[in-house]
Amino acid sequence: MKYFITGATGFVGGEVAKKLINAGHKVHASVRSLDKASALQSLGVRLFEGDVTDKESMREAMTGVDGVFHVAGWYKIGTRDKSGGEKVNIQGTRNVLELMQELKIKKGVYTSTLAVNSDTKGKVVDETYHYTGKHLSEYDRSKAVAHEVAKEFIARGLPLVIVQPGLIYGPGDTSSIRETVISHLKGQLPMLPLETELTWAHVDDVADGHILAMEKGKPGENYFICGERYKIYDAYLLASKTSGKKAPSPVSPKFMAILSVLVKPFESLLPEVYSSEALRIVAGVTYLGDNSKAKRELGYNPRPVSEGWVETIRHEMKLLGMI
Repeated sequence: MKYFITGATGFVGGEVAKKLINAGHKVHASVRSLDKASALQSLGVRLFEGDVTDKESMREAMTGVDGVFHVAGWYKIGTRDKSGGEKVNIQGTRNVLELMQELKIKKGVYTSTLAVNSDTKGKVVDETYHYTGKHLSEYDRSKAVAHEVAKEFIARGLPLVIVQPGLIYGPGDTSSIRETVISHLKGQLPMLPLETELTWAHVDDVADGHILAMEKGKPGENYFICGERYKIYDAYLLASKTSGKKAPSPVSPKFMAILSVLVKPFESLLPEVYSSEALRIVAGVTYLGDNSKAKRELGYNPRPVSEGWVETIRHEMKLLGMI
């Protein structure tokens, strides 16, 4: 089979590309810079210069493929430039799906996120849940709009499957999750809220979930490809045991919420990890999803956090020369 992938130079898209190549498939990828995609080229991925913000730049790469993985997305928390939410997440998704429709591609998988559901207030929700309130970050908001764009195309007959990961972690991460890990390993993570809880999944399992969705997913359906629920504070207690570094001090979610308001006038002077938005989204929030449907219909089987998180911490320790 021949597949087209957006976001192949990214954390999840790169793993999807690698798994497809290893399984004997042909892979086309649209990349913004050919010079920065040598790792993909060495895998055997056929590269095309293009970007999701420019529909026509993807036409050649998508022509003649059996399936499309639209993985590319803008994921920034606390950043001062939030234009990527509109340009990449929303308009980029519309561009990819319009082109998929024009070229009559047989099947597609779109990477949404559990974050479209915002804070679930401690409730573990499934694919039938629909959130209509205000979102906590521009990433959450823009992905929620893009999710609705995908559903509109499905309603018009596009053979699309939607997958929704939760928190994605693992070696090779370049997101704010990794920045927090590095801060911990350098002894620069003084505190974390007690009640913030997410459903975590290792990047390798998330990539598997994408491929399973292409192979077994029903067009028009969405699947939560998240893992087990785990509190952020507990994750850093485990990180502390692994690294030997002091664990962050526990603080109440209310304290973090107040702090997010207090820093707002000064956030231009602070690192983005301490911005109002970054503090707000960890102030006791819960992004919780039930992956039963993905397990039942796709055969999705994510590893426990205790296994994958230790691997991730040790990977970063090696990069820092700590082991």
